[in-house]
Amino acid sequence: MRKSLKFKSVLTILLSVLSVCVFAHGVDDNTRSFLESNTGVQLIPFMYIGAKHMVTGYDHLLFLVGVVFFLYKSKDILLYVTMFTMGHSITLMWGVLGNINVNAYLIDAIIGLSVVYKGFDNLGGFKRLLGYQPNVKWAILVFGLFHGFGLATKLQEFKLPEAGLLENLIAFNIGVELGQFIALAIILIAINFWRHSNTYERFATVTNTALMSAGFILIGFQITDLLISNNG
Repeated sequence: MRKSLKFKSVLTILLSVLSVCVFAHGVDDNTRSFLESNTGVQLIPFMYIGAKHMVTGYDHLLFLVGVVFFLYKSKDILLYVTMFTMGHSITLMWGVLGNINVNAYLIDAIIGLSVVYKGFDNLGGFKRLLGYQPNVKWAILVFGLFHGFGLATKLQEFKLPEAGLLENLIAFNIGVELGQFIALAIILIAINFWRHSNTYERFATVTNTALMSAGFILIGFQITDLLISNNG
């Protein structure tokens, strides 16, 4: 009875978090208005926007769930998350400061692919299919680069003024890391809670299969939008 209640409690928490992410992801009217009218250095607002974007960014969160799912040691979690952070920080700054225009639909489709990749990897798909395990650290770094371009494309939509741009971007990036820390804390608490249950193995299979499904859905949406935009 207690185990069944525990199972349902964690499932409710996970579904609640995911539902919030799905409906809150994006840029609300107040944030949009601020970004479009902003002038000069605004460190705290940009930190807040960065944190909120990460906490409500379901595509980034799904990938992070896959990254930390089978990590048990703090040093491993720190290493893998650092690789991801390095990747998206580089391309976030480079994309905006260098005014590098990348098709947002294509980038978001690749981000969806990163979710599929990690779910498939966690299920042991590569070992079964190829007979070996690709280097996880390099994969996380590379996909982190694409996630950073995803963040950059969001900011480029608002044509941010040059005055204070570097400082505001640094503040935004710090906010993203703070949001990532908050999201990871919630994810790890939920996963660690479940690791003590005898349903964990089944939970692991179902969760990573769901990650792959979510990634394919994200890819489908983005490719569809890309085709519509090209034909529009």
